[in-house]
Amino acid sequence: MRARALAIVFLAGALAACGSSSKPTSGSGPDSVITAPAPSASDPTPYPAPSNPMALAAKAGLVPEDAEQLQYHVHSHLDVFVDGTHIIVPAGLGIDITNPGVHTFVEGGVKSYGGISVPCASACISPLHTHDITGVLHTESATHKDNTLGQLFVEWNIRLTETCFGNDCAPAKPVAFYVNGAKFTGDPTTIALSNLKEIAIVVGTPPAQIPNSFDHALI
Repeated sequence: MRARALAIVFLAGALAACGSSSKPTSGSGPDSVITAPAPSASDPTPYPAPSNPMALAAKAGLVPEDAEQLQYHVHSHLDVFVDGTHIIVPAGLGIDITNPGVHTFVEGGVKSYGGISVPCASACISPLHTHDITGVLHTESATHKDNTLGQLFVEWNIRLTETCFGNDCAPAKPVAFYVNGAKFTGDPTTIALSNLKEIAIVVGTPPAQIPNSFDHALI
């Protein structure tokens, strides 16, 4: 039911955004709240979810489970812009969507994966995963420990360094990172996925606005 609710909320957010690349909720100064753009059907998915999520989760140093462990449950958010275009962070990262224990919910054409009401017969979900394409990153684990952006990118099977996102690298394509709207200049793989953190990766020409927050109704 949680996954179904997420899908419904996402659809409402996408319709409200009308495909805009950014949405300031108040003012336009440096202290104003710039919420992350809602994904839309027109957003490209240049890097889809890999087909071996449990192997990649283990490679990232995570221990896949047969059900969601909710003792520690936090949400961060990731936005990726390539030459000003918002691209999709795919659904199902860190989830074996082929496992019969994982349910698929479709509302208004939007898919969400999860709803594991009965434990899977084998490991089917990583402590770090995405249920849908809202960009919300879920840490659901038995231990109180924040995962990192680097672990997510191992699960996504995409190169991430201070100068590269996937196949795009500086100097041909500058790559910049922002945390809660502030520029981050360290190793992006070390960014902790703590609760309600907004992370933006900007490749090439930046968007008109860098988000510093996200719509918490998505979680």
